[in-house]
Amino acid sequence: MNMFVSNTKHSFSLFLLLISIALFSSSVQSMRFDLPSTKGNNVRCFSEEIKKNSMVVGNYSIVNPNEALPLPSNHTITVQVSTHGGMAKYHLAERIQAGKFAFMAYQTGDYIICFVDTTKDPQVTLSIDFEFRVGMEAVDRFNIAKKSHVDRMAQEVQIMYEMALSIKEEMTYLLERNTEMLDLNYITDNRMFLLIFVSFFVCFSVAGLQLWHLKTFFQKNKLL
Repeated sequence: MNMFVSNTKHSFSLFLLLISIALFSSSVQSMRFDLPSTKGNNVRCFSEEIKKNSMVVGNYSIVNPNEALPLPSNHTITVQVSTHGGMAKYHLAERIQAGKFAFMAYQTGDYIICFVDTTKDPQVTLSIDFEFRVGMEAVDRFNIAKKSHVDRMAQEVQIMYEMALSIKEEMTYLLERNTEMLDLNYITDNRMFLLIFVSFFVCFSVAGLQLWHLKTFFQKNKLL
C-alpha cells in the first residue's frame, strides 16, 4: 500500500513537471558569427534537435561593416536548412544578403542550418546575424496581427490558439518520452532482478561445490 502511494505521488510530481516544461519550453537563439571565405573552409553549419510539429522561424543577414555605404553586390551567402543527412530540404536561398525561413518540423530529429560564403574573395570575412526560434517563441505576433485585420481581442485569441497548439505538441512529445522512459525502467528493473538471481545462483552453486569438494576430500583422507 505504501509503495502504491509512493508511486502515485511520484507520477503526480512527474506530471506536474511535464506540464511546467511544456508551458515554458521554447528555444530562442540569437548570434553573430564570422564566415571565413578561405578555400575549403567557407561553410559553417549548426545543428538543432527539433520536436515533431514544432514551428521553426529563422532570420539571417550579412552585417554591414560600413553602414554609410551599401554592401558590395558580391558579398553574398547561400543558406540551406535540411534534416540530418540532407534527406529533406526545408529552405534553400542562393547568393543573397539577407533572408528568412519558416516551417513546421514533420518529424523529431536533428535539423542542420548551413551558411556558405559565396563571395569567393579570400580577403573578405563576412559576419552573419542569425536569429533562430523554435516552439512558442516562433509564433510571429506581428504577422498574425497584420494578416488578421480584426480587432485586438480576436488577435490575442488567435495568438493564444497558436500557443495552445504548441503546448499540446510539447505535452504529447513529453508524454511519449515519459512512456518510453517508464518502459525502459521496467525492462532495466527486470534485467537487474534477473542478474541478481543469476548472481545468487552462481554464488550458491560455487559454495555448494566447495562444500562437496571439502566433504569428499575429508572422507577420502578419513578425516570424517
